[in-house]
Amino acid sequence: MSDVTIQPKEHGPYLIRGAVKLIDAWGEEYDLGGRDVIALCRCGNSSSKPFCDGSHMILAFEAGERAGDRS
Repeated sequence: MSDVTIQPKEHGPYLIRGAVKLIDAWGEEYDLGGRDVIALCRCGNSSSKPFCDGSHMILAFEAGERAGDRS
C-alpha cells in the first residue's frame, strides 16, 4: 500500500488520503470506486455513515483536534 495520511479536519471529518481498504463491522469491504481521498464522519450524524455528508456543519460539531497528553 502507498503512503496513507489521516487528518482530522477542524470540527469536521477524518480526511484519509491514499489507497486504503475500508472494511465494515461484518468484514465486508466498501466499494470506494477507486477514490484515494475519503472523509469519514466524526460527528455521528451523517446519513451516509461511515462517510461524512456535511452534517457536522448543521450541528455546529466541536471536536478535540489533538489527543491529550500521553505522559
